[in-house]
Amino acid sequence: MNLGKLLDITAGKYPARTAIISQEGRWSYKALDERTNRLAAALLNTGLTKGDRIALLFYNSSYFVEAYFAAVKIGLVATPVNFRLTGAEMTHILNDAQPRLLFYGPEFEAILQDVADQLVSIRQFVSPLNKESSLAHEYEDFLAAGQVDIAKAASRVSEKDPCQLMYTSGTTGRPKGATLTHRNVLWNLYNTIWAREDRDGERAIIVGPLYHTAALNNHLTIQIALGGTSIIIRKFEPQALLQTIEEEKATIVSGAPALYNMLLQHPDADKYDTRSITKCTSGSDKLPIEIRKRLLEFFPNIKGIYDVYGLTEASPGITILNAADSLRKYGSVGKILPFVEARIVDQDNHSLPAGEVGELICRGPNVMQGYHCNPQATDEAIRDGWLFTGDLARIDDEGFVYIVDRKKEMIVSGGENIYPREIEEVIIRHPSVADVAVIGIPHSKWGETVKAIVVPVPGRKISEKEVIEFCKKYLASYKKPTQVVFVPEIPRNPSGKALKRVLKEKNPSGQNRC
Repeated sequence: MNLGKLLDITAGKYPARTAIISQEGRWSYKALDERTNRLAAALLNTGLTKGDRIALLFYNSSYFVEAYFAAVKIGLVATPVNFRLTGAEMTHILNDAQPRLLFYGPEFEAILQDVADQLVSIRQFVSPLNKESSLAHEYEDFLAAGQVDIAKAASRVSEKDPCQLMYTSGTTGRPKGATLTHRNVLWNLYNTIWAREDRDGERAIIVGPLYHTAALNNHLTIQIALGGTSIIIRKFEPQALLQTIEEEKATIVSGAPALYNMLLQHPDADKYDTRSITKCTSGSDKLPIEIRKRLLEFFPNIKGIYDVYGLTEASPGITILNAADSLRKYGSVGKILPFVEARIVDQDNHSLPAGEVGELICRGPNVMQGYHCNPQATDEAIRDGWLFTGDLARIDDEGFVYIVDRKKEMIVSGGENIYPREIEEVIIRHPSVADVAVIGIPHSKWGETVKAIVVPVPGRKISEKEVIEFCKKYLASYKKPTQVVFVPEIPRNPSGKALKRVLKEKNPSGQNRC
């Protein structure tokens, strides 16, 4: 079995069913399968063979879906590229991945023209709706030339072969490429379908960027496997998303807490019919209880919210909180997935008992092969078969996992461990706070102290003193912020995680207070 077979099988079962709805149009499973087969044949025509890498630089689109499935059907390794990156950042990833061919959207023509002479491995460029390009073959012409039979090439693809080179978000440094196999992604699919109670024939909003494992593996791939309809959202815009939910009668919506927050804050949010939504999932960061409760009202036919926790390196799933437990076990990311082992360990890698905080490590058939061309980073991340997540967590007596914070983001002040996430959960409850991130900054006496970066609700005023006094009601004194700054927005990566490395660069220690 391989990922390409998922599309083949579903097209055989449901040829007339709508597979993709996107800005480019609508495709049945039969049409999507035929187009990906022709595109795969065109790739073979260029001399690409099993194990070669190609790169994809698109906004969410049907072109991405076609190019991705064409690649995995014949054993190529797909490298999706973050479209938010600068030309220099794209160059770093493309030269690290060393793809031989790049598919890209016409929006990126200028960037690629600027850096093309720096791209050491790419021999061919292919772009849709871009006939004037001096760099690329036109996509439809390239596809139409694919007339060879791909059956022989497809038959050689096994689940042990790599299929994705997925670059991490880079929240703590430069992105690293995680090599995932067909087997990794398929086991992630089994885990997620079981824990998220996914069914066939759903109409799912795909709004997260497809260059991330969450959108690609947990959302798109699962809908392809189950014969669902993927409603591809090119770029997130609250009103357009609400309109799409109403018009397309979507049944599933998935997103990061930041996305839901913006959706709920839209002034016309309540004017749209959201009754078709029966499943809501969240991931990438903790969903505050206030937003959780508002979502239960906003989508009246959901029974709760599925919280998904994972890492790129785990394809990505590690735990899922069932919707039925979303309020009873608030703060938890759920139980360990069926085909994953996990432990909480101390600094000496000894397992800790229930309730104690340590690093979450896991192993299973969903864990990556390693980092591309980076054996040192691989050895640091995978030790004796266990993936060290870098996340501090605890497990309760019922087996529910709670992520306390990133290990690298823990603040040590006067010998006390302080977890930024705990403080963020308090501050976001203030009615005048729209968003918040907490970081540690140097302090001459205590080593580190707490600094809160706050985004006020538009039209409301809030002071530093008010934030600190609010925290005093709910937190031990040593945990409260000693500094508060106000900003128009928190820098976040595309999966919704706050870029605390950037915040620390922009918010140096300043004067010691309190």
